Amino acid sequence: MVLIGPPGAGKSTVGRLLAERWGLDLVDTDAEVESATGRTISDIFVEDGEPAFRALEVEAVRAAVRRPGVLALGGGAPMQEPVQELIADLPVVLLEVGIADASPRIGFDRSRPLLSVNPRAQWSRLMEQRRPTYARLADVVVDTSGRSADDVATAVAAALEDGAP
Repeated sequence: MVLIGPPGAGKSTVGRLLAERWGLDLVDTDAEVESATGRTISDIFVEDGEPAFRALEVEAVRAAVRRPGVLALGGGAPMQEPVQELIADLPVVLLEVGIADASPRIGFDRSRPLLSVNPRAQWSRLMEQRRPTYARLADVVVDTSGRSADDVATAVAAALEDGAP
């Protein structure tokens, strides 16, 4: 099962709760890239550029889909055609969130390279670009606005008929 959505939707947190619920591993592609490189995503963006990060992200997804578990993708991962192909046969859940709820969750700090300058405007612009792709890829959509991570995990599980992916 794959979780997609914008920054601040709760993919990592909800993914962890679902993985625990189903007795599966959670693979968070952002964490995988950081672990594999020993660097933060922000550092990779600054030192190597976005294309280098995206290539590492594809490799993280490629490795993750080979084993059962819950996969939380970084916000930009689903925009890449290779990632879309890799997740095509898996259940995909879009976690939606509005900027009012996303803002306090992510804090719009400098650790998010695509949101480092005028973060609220950048977030809105990114979502305008990404939302059609997210919607096209999603089998299930769950709105996280105003909900706890536990409530969202329960809604995702119910939408997937409470069975492990």
